Amino acid sequence: MTRTKWRMELPLHIMLWPGLALVLIFSYGPMVGIVVAFQDFIPTKGIFGSEWVGMKHFSYVYSLPQTKSVIYNTIFISGMKIIAGLFVPITTALLLNEIKRQAFKRTVQTVIYLPHFLSWVVLSGILLDVLSPSSGILNQALGALGIEPIYFLGSQTWFPFVMVGTDVWKEFGFGTIVYLAALTSINPMLYEAAVIDGASRWKQTLHITLPGMLPIIVLMTTLSLGNVLNAGFDQIFNMYNPSVYATGDILDTFVYRLAFINAQFSVATAVGLFKSVISFAMITISYLLAYRFANYRIF
Repeated sequence: MTRTKWRMELPLHIMLWPGLALVLIFSYGPMVGIVVAFQDFIPTKGIFGSEWVGMKHFSYVYSLPQTKSVIYNTIFISGMKIIAGLFVPITTALLLNEIKRQAFKRTVQTVIYLPHFLSWVVLSGILLDVLSPSSGILNQALGALGIEPIYFLGSQTWFPFVMVGTDVWKEFGFGTIVYLAALTSINPMLYEAAVIDGASRWKQTLHITLPGMLPIIVLMTTLSLGNVLNAGFDQIFNMYNPSVYATGDILDTFVYRLAFINAQFSVATAVGLFKSVISFAMITISYLLAYRFANYRIF
């Protein structure tokens, strides 16, 4: 019986081989480079010829004055993105769910979903023009109201919030569709029973809609927690500048400058390894929390 089952499933296993090969080559193969974090890496000598120095580079990174601010910026920006990235799509989905005109509802869904397909290279160029202190449409509108122009991308105070706001604007359409799909799985008979009992729309939302969406909310939150140290390299790299390093520099941009501008390959690898280890721990903890509080399983 087992042999017969194995023969029947063999074509499925063969279909997995190309994908498995790509994962091994491009995901696990490069992990050999982790040893660079423990070496005084010299490109001409390679991985096997460079001197082994142990934890020297980790100690060096810890001693750098900007390390703590980079870690704080990463957690602050990514944390704000996670919170806003959950609240805004859920609220939008609940509001769209109340719209009865399907044509208008689908039009709104399409419009808010479009930015998701644009890269940050394209969007950063648009946002640089929109947020320009001299010719940007937003500052022109503020000027018409008698408000002084704001240098959104050059102000250490404004920059993190601009990153959060623009990221939410780009991605909340995708989250909204996910939560709208979750709403379709709620039994309509629950709403009918609630109406008979005299429940208002707000009470229906509070006691039926939100509990029905809870499994998807837990799933999306769990996936988001695993990215707590991923504050968005593409976005910030294309929009930041030296004047906002104090509040806008994150681990990924820090690694980029260490490796490709300062040519400190070992130090950059040490920072990247530190980030990967913490991210792995956060993913593990997030799945344990999801299992503990929502009975969620990944298989």
